[in-house]
Amino acid sequence: MSDAASGFDADQGDTGRFDDAYRRLVGYVGGGDDPADPADVLAMQMVVRIEKAHPPARADLLSAAARAAVLLCLDDRAGGDGPWAAPMAAWCDARIRKIARRARGAQWAAAQEVWGLTVEDSGAEARAIVPGRVGDVDRRISRLQIGGTDLEGALPIDPPGRGVCLWINPQLEMSVGKAAAQVGHGSMLAVMLMDLPAARDWRAAGCPLVVREATRDRWDALLEAEGRGAAVAVRDAGFTEVAPGSVTVVAEVIG
Repeated sequence: MSDAASGFDADQGDTGRFDDAYRRLVGYVGGGDDPADPADVLAMQMVVRIEKAHPPARADLLSAAARAAVLLCLDDRAGGDGPWAAPMAAWCDARIRKIARRARGAQWAAAQEVWGLTVEDSGAEARAIVPGRVGDVDRRISRLQIGGTDLEGALPIDPPGRGVCLWINPQLEMSVGKAAAQVGHGSMLAVMLMDLPAARDWRAAGCPLVVREATRDRWDALLEAEGRGAAVAVRDAGFTEVAPGSVTVVAEVIG
């Protein structure tokens, strides 16, 4: 998974770098206060590709966004002495924030030049950008629109036979941009459900996962599973679209 924008060949893997990146996610506890100056907030920018003529399916785009976020976090460049290690560590030591933006055409091409990682999933594409200060966001990213990002189409409700599944709360209304950020959180937290060898194998496979919308009954069961440590929940800070403390996504590993 080399990326020309980073100037670093991640295909020359390093076990120690991966182990560092894994431990960072498993050790994440969340919480913390934002800095007094909003420009000092640390955030991962996420760019979803939505072409006007041929928009992607909602489920595929959310899957691509979730995979991009966790693949960035588990990339060799994010651990050890990798070039992304320091910004990733600073971000995970603060309140994890993600901001989803949409791009098309030349905007999408320009976003590929900014440090990050792009994932394609069934024709849908999303790029996770290495976290940094909101006040320092590259102009090629900051000029992209945030609000108004949405796609038609219902998410599947049937669980996969096995693997990582990110379940979206059926009681919340979220734009595709908001949902992309939330499943990005969910894919990161899903690593907490894996031991080191399982996480390494998952990364090597490209972090395959699916995004589903839970039924009311399944959602209740997922919250119960989260309470006993068999699943992990994303609780939103409530800055946009949903109330503070809302559980937006529950991640589980099936099979």
